[in-house]
Amino acid sequence: MTTWHRVRLDDCCEVVGGATPDTSVGSYWNGDICWATPKDLSDLRGALIGDTPRKLTRAGLDSCAASILPPGSVLFSSRAPIGLVAINKVPMATNQGFKSLVPREDRVHSGFLYWWLRSNRPYLEGLGNGATFKEVSKAVVSRIEIPLPPLCEQRRIADILDRADALRAKRRASLAQLDTLAQSIFLEHFSQPDLPETTIGKLLASGDLLLHKDGNHGSLYPRPDDFDGTGIPFITAAAITDDGQIDDALIPNLKRDKAAKLRIGWISNGDVLLAHNASVGKVALYDGRFEEALIGTSLTAFRPNPKSLASRYLEAALRSERFQRQLKQNMSQTTRNQVPITAQRGLRIPKPTLCLQTEFAAKADAVERLKTAHRTSLVELDELFASLQHRAFRGEL
Repeated sequence: MTTWHRVRLDDCCEVVGGATPDTSVGSYWNGDICWATPKDLSDLRGALIGDTPRKLTRAGLDSCAASILPPGSVLFSSRAPIGLVAINKVPMATNQGFKSLVPREDRVHSGFLYWWLRSNRPYLEGLGNGATFKEVSKAVVSRIEIPLPPLCEQRRIADILDRADALRAKRRASLAQLDTLAQSIFLEHFSQPDLPETTIGKLLASGDLLLHKDGNHGSLYPRPDDFDGTGIPFITAAAITDDGQIDDALIPNLKRDKAAKLRIGWISNGDVLLAHNASVGKVALYDGRFEEALIGTSLTAFRPNPKSLASRYLEAALRSERFQRQLKQNMSQTTRNQVPITAQRGLRIPKPTLCLQTEFAAKADAVERLKTAHRTSLVELDELFASLQHRAFRGEL
């Protein structure tokens, strides 16, 4: 391991705070000076920021004595939340949620500094102080020490991490394109205006749906002390990702003696799960990965009759824009962010022939296999990237 000398940030950078003009003064806003907030960084994909939703006029900038950061500065959010980082491509000001760093070009490379801050976020978050919200002060940021290899080595490390992160970004983009492909296949098969529709309630009454239930409410709902590390997997909406995966790491285990008392909430391979509470609209196809499993009250289980309703088709129908729009319309009629079981039964989906459903399911399964391969590759890339980050700042690359 190479030993590099360590320097304080204020020895190799200028530490610059941000400010916010009076929002009630119209002449301070809608100018041509980019003005960043931490939210702008949380929405960012990649290291570079070249534009912001809100912009200041020169009068607005002068009114709060804000500084313009030159291109190549490293924006560091010092509160709400701590640790978001970006490099500005254009001159830019920030609000007071930043302690940004203007590198001395003869001492530190902005890309190297960006990746050091990214890889040390837990440490930086721990520097926050405050009662109502945590903040890292300018004095504390100034005293942070970083390892400082020669500039040529800094550039080499930044380039390696840039290229490794670009590979991850391409894999994520490929996954997003596959999601779009799956939606396009669904529309190709089932967007005909003359395709018959039916309600969830009618599917249940006709036997096309064998089950339409959520988890156990009231006194039977599990308490925190009802869980352990070896019981029955208990799946809630929190374990369903936005792209329809079930994340095992977010599934607690319910004690077996408690689970034995529950009549409902048990799910089977092929059930389609819909988040109907809080994060309404997330959909996942349960693949039977556990010998036994339960759902909580934030999920509804739809169990298709395989003689008339294909699981893969039902999953896509519930995820479709048409069905999701109905969920939103239903929520807008209440004060709560949920679509309960009774309300769901009035929602409509197309009811094509089983032959057409099966044809669609075969194509959707092929897309899902590709997505699985891409997800596996992304996990491997993430692990490689984490290893590279760890080694980079220990002088082991």
